[in-house]
Amino acid sequence: MNQRAEATNATRIVVKVGSSSLTQRGRIDLERVRLLVDAIAARRVAGTEVVLVSSGAIAAGLAPMGLRSRPRDLATQQAAASVGQGLLMSRYSDAFAAHGLRVGQVLLTVDDVTRRSHYRNAFRTFARLLELGVVPIVNENDTVATTEIRFGDNDRLAALTSHLVHADLLLLLSDVDGLYDGDPRKPGTSMVTEIRGAADLEPLAIGKTGTSGVGTGGMQTKVEAAAIATEAGIPVVLTSAGRVGEALSGEPVGTLFHPTGRRRKTRLLWLAHATSGQGMLHLDEGAVRALTQRRASLLPAGISAVEGTFSAGDPVDLVSPSGVTIARGLVNYDASELPELLGRSTRDLARELGSAYEREVVHRDDLVLL
Repeated sequence: MNQRAEATNATRIVVKVGSSSLTQRGRIDLERVRLLVDAIAARRVAGTEVVLVSSGAIAAGLAPMGLRSRPRDLATQQAAASVGQGLLMSRYSDAFAAHGLRVGQVLLTVDDVTRRSHYRNAFRTFARLLELGVVPIVNENDTVATTEIRFGDNDRLAALTSHLVHADLLLLLSDVDGLYDGDPRKPGTSMVTEIRGAADLEPLAIGKTGTSGVGTGGMQTKVEAAAIATEAGIPVVLTSAGRVGEALSGEPVGTLFHPTGRRRKTRLLWLAHATSGQGMLHLDEGAVRALTQRRASLLPAGISAVEGTFSAGDPVDLVSPSGVTIARGLVNYDASELPELLGRSTRDLARELGSAYEREVVHRDDLVLL
């Protein structure tokens, strides 16, 4: 059986595991944790640097708090995460210690991978932990994240982390052993062993939700995470948690997503794949050409209408006259400020309203074409 060079040649790997692969009935399953850690430790001891992105904090906190299922309201989710995160780290610490390895907890928010100063600090922390031989264990900082600034699920977090740490491979562990061309629980479906681009995904029926009731992701979020990583030049292997050892050894298990692009700014990856527009800016044809052909910034003169309620710094969708969303960017104005600026030049606005209005609505460095 041929081994996958993408796995065997990787010197830094990000592994992501979900709640349903770690817990049962709201409690951490120690045997599942041990099997995962044994596989990661074997690769780490062999000289490969490994970063583990682990869900499970909220799920681990359910039983201690007397909750039967994942709460829907954010405050209770954050409370469960607060209780469960310590339990989860304790189990990981004990399991890795059996192999002579130390672990370090890294809790991230969207700001940590999108704001330049935060990004640099996070990168330096990861680099130092790995240099010291520590296994970083990453989770979203659920206790402080709000609905508006969440990654949405740890699949996206893992993809952005793999970009942040300059990983050579992202391993996504799921409840199923790969990507199928239909519901794997039904007869007649088969596994897709390789994905080389978006065209390979078009004929597939990809599920949107999981079945365990403790996680937030499904196969769709894993495919989206794979798109983020592969667009940044990072190959992705998707398989089940039970086959983690085989995947790390380079055996051709699960589905391999081949890289489709090169490294790009993490902020732009986040904009393209991990956000939704908080409003819409409708553009004229001149603005569309300026953005798509010259990669220019968006100025008030090119906007014909504004939809939605948003604040400066929010992501907004940029829409062509035909109604097609062509780009997404971080807006520099509140929605309430824009109507009186539409169709006017920045020079005229600065002369009439002051120099603060001589700025782009969306700067080209904060814009990604879709």
